[in-house]
Amino acid sequence: MKAEAQGASEKGRFHAIAAGLIGNILEWYDFAVYGYFAAVIGKQFFPSDNPAVSLIAAFGAFAAGFLVRPLGGLVFGHIGDMVGRKRALNLSVVAMAVPTVLIACLPTYESIGVLAPIAIVALRIVQGLSVGGEYTSSLIFLAEQSKPGRRAFTAIWGMWGATAGILLGSFIGGILTGMLDDQQVMAWGWRLPFALGFVVAITGVLIRKSVHVEDTSEKPKSPVREVFAHHKGAIVRVALINLALGTGFYAVFVYAVTYIKTIDQLSSEIAFNLNTLSMLTLLLLLPACAWLSDRLGRKPLLIAGSFGLAFGAIPLFSLIHHTDPGVIFLGELGFVLSVSLISGGTAGANVELIPGVVRCTGLAFAYNLSIGYFGGTTPMIAAWLIDSTGNPLMPGYWVAATSLVTLITVVFFVKETAFDPLP
Repeated sequence: MKAEAQGASEKGRFHAIAAGLIGNILEWYDFAVYGYFAAVIGKQFFPSDNPAVSLIAAFGAFAAGFLVRPLGGLVFGHIGDMVGRKRALNLSVVAMAVPTVLIACLPTYESIGVLAPIAIVALRIVQGLSVGGEYTSSLIFLAEQSKPGRRAFTAIWGMWGATAGILLGSFIGGILTGMLDDQQVMAWGWRLPFALGFVVAITGVLIRKSVHVEDTSEKPKSPVREVFAHHKGAIVRVALINLALGTGFYAVFVYAVTYIKTIDQLSSEIAFNLNTLSMLTLLLLLPACAWLSDRLGRKPLLIAGSFGLAFGAIPLFSLIHHTDPGVIFLGELGFVLSVSLISGGTAGANVELIPGVVRCTGLAFAYNLSIGYFGGTTPMIAAWLIDSTGNPLMPGYWVAATSLVTLITVVFFVKETAFDPLP
């Protein structure tokens, strides 16, 4: 009987990991496709005589989805704390699928004028609300189902799924730009990745419905009030340790595709292929770094990763600012290593630093405050900095500054939580 119970438990963990992983693949595929086709979308929905203005406006719409993520985190976090983790996960997938398909069908500025940019910003906002609850809910869902001593290794599959979703978007983008010419991509090809998001979302809903999870967490009367009344310090610490992850990730895995095309003047196919190789490397490193985090602790990996970005982002961007794809890839690999180390540390620390009774609400707000206001705005800020200063290395300065904040926070204000029971 004990062996049967253990087998059932292992099967349940496997299904939980699958549900967290698949859902993140779907959501982040949908969310990232916009970033990869921002240059095309800028011309279609934010036309301007100055291409830089169109691009900044397109990335502004991309950022709008991130700016509402803290609100989405509070909404879906409340659902997770009050109704259950599984319900929050199921609702977030549906809330992402609908606007993604609608973007594929939207008329452009040429057809309906100013209503076109208004509509795409509105749909990005709905997507942002959805993602605000998805990633952190799945992170908690996975960590709470994990074996002792394997919290980071189990939770990291949430980020692995998110990364795989962004990689899937890059892969699809690479195929399209390889098969279609620029005129075809501009006319209708950019819509195809959004349309494919519907198929992926249906798969996610079916998988998550099949997972049974017993929710034994304590239910607070008001998670939002409890978070801001008694846990403000934890919220600030979690937000700050995610700064480097947010700016580093979105600089190299979302903005770099546009940077290589517009600044380095290389083809879309090369830009997408380099990004795909970088993300494949990240997928290999994430489980290894999480495994190290469970054995060495969260702080050593957080310190190493944020140090790498604080003092390496500028020289790494100088490598990315090159015409040789091999040199560009070396610069991207430097970012990949640092982001992997930080991810291995935060996969566990994010969950462990927030008390269980308000974990969904607290982590969703803290994480999305950081990633939404700093990470998601990074492509827009990077494009604006380059346009304003004429310095192509300015994105590196932005990543370095925010990573230094994370480094100081981890060294002086965050305790080691890897070896304590989950509170």
